[in-house]
Order: sequence, then C-alpha cells, then structure tokens
Amino acid sequence: MPTSLNSPTPSLFDAVQRDGFCFVTADTMQPLLQSAGGLSDWTHFAESWNRLGPDPYLAAKGRFRRRRHATFTARANGTIELAPHQPHFQSLQYNALQGDIERWFEPIEPAMANGASLRTILTFCNGFFSSLAFGISQWHVEVHQFRIEANTGEAGEPTPEGSHRDGVDFVLVLLVDRHNIASGTTSIHAPDGKPLGDFTLTRPLDSALIHDPRVFHGVTAVTPLAAGEEAHRDVLVVTFRAKP
Repeated sequence: MPTSLNSPTPSLFDAVQRDGFCFVTADTMQPLLQSAGGLSDWTHFAESWNRLGPDPYLAAKGRFRRRRHATFTARANGTIELAPHQPHFQSLQYNALQGDIERWFEPIEPAMANGASLRTILTFCNGFFSSLAFGISQWHVEVHQFRIEANTGEAGEPTPEGSHRDGVDFVLVLLVDRHNIASGTTSIHAPDGKPLGDFTLTRPLDSALIHDPRVFHGVTAVTPLAAGEEAHRDVLVVTFRAKP
C-alpha cells in the first residue's frame, strides 16, 4: 500500500487528476512533508546548494548552471533505496537541446542523499505519486539539485530547452532558496500550447506537482534585482518513472 498522507492531500490529488498539475504553497507543503518525516537537517540541506558543481553540458553551449544528481529506487510499499551513481539520460523527443546523450553530473553528497530532508521529500513523493498511479509497484527516481545563476546583463535560464516534458510520469519541483532575483515564473501548457496556468515559487518549500505525460512546463529567465550582487535560484527537482 502507498504511504498514507494527511489532509489536505485529497484536494491536491483532485487538482493533479483534473488539471495535470498543482501549485502548493510552503504553508501547505511543510505540514505535508512533516507528516511523512522530519526536516531536521534542512539548514544543512539548503546550504549544500553552495557546493554544486558546474553543468558542463550547458557550459559548452554558452549557458551556465550548477547541479548534482542522484538516482533512487522506490517501491509503493514505502521502501526507498539509493542506487549506484549513473548518468541522466533523456531522448531528443523530450530534450531537443541535450537529448540522446548520457550526462554525468557530480553525485549528491552522501550526507544529503541519506539525510532527513531528502528522505522525507522522497517519502512524500512516493506516497503521493503511488496513490495517483495504482498498479505501479516500483519507481525509477531521479533527484536533481539545480542552482541557476544570473548576472547583470546575462539572465539565468532555468529551462533553456523551453516549455517541455521530462519523459517521466510525475515531477516535483520544490524551491529551496531564491536570492536577489526577479521573475522565474513557472508556466504550464497543454500539448497544443494552450496556457493552463502560471505561478512563481517565492518561498522555500513552495512546490509544483506535475503529471508529466499530460502537460508541458517551463520557467521564465531570472535576472538580478540588484546589479553587482550574487543572484541565484535554487530548486530541487524529483522525477518518478514507473519501472518495468
């Protein structure tokens, strides 16, 4: 059985089933996460974004962001296991910019991969997504730490591939921090391009839950509010894909 989750989860289920996505404010997400586990290492977890390595694949195309990556196996009965480090792969169908190549990124630091905050987030996702997909017993889970940096005269691009799908079943996008940036608005579109909604993740734990086969998503470029000061947007992206 999927991990049980407390109210207001039913309303989020309804939104994702109806619309293919929902925006969850930090005020709602925090108690939901705490019903799944603890966030005792959150401060250290958030600080780990200061130690992300560069994304060499984007740098080669004149763009820049930092990231780390880890893979897990989750079972609908609740068990979640860290898998051996492996590349991230998307087909050209889902990533026209960097598809059909194995992309190796620095692994998420072991203390973070096994820490309370990430395990709680994965437990929540496992329960929520498994409850939306009865019959799926096992998931391939990928976790991405992203830092998008912006400079004066050079905007940061959270989704340089544009509005897209990830080629998975479900996606969580969770804001960890944003500092000295403007914009970064998430937009959701139907496959025919019809706009379905937009929102901006502004507070730590603000989140988006997305049923990837049904909708496209993208994020507008971010720019510094104050010139000459560090500007970044830190997010955690978790994807769930059914394993055969």
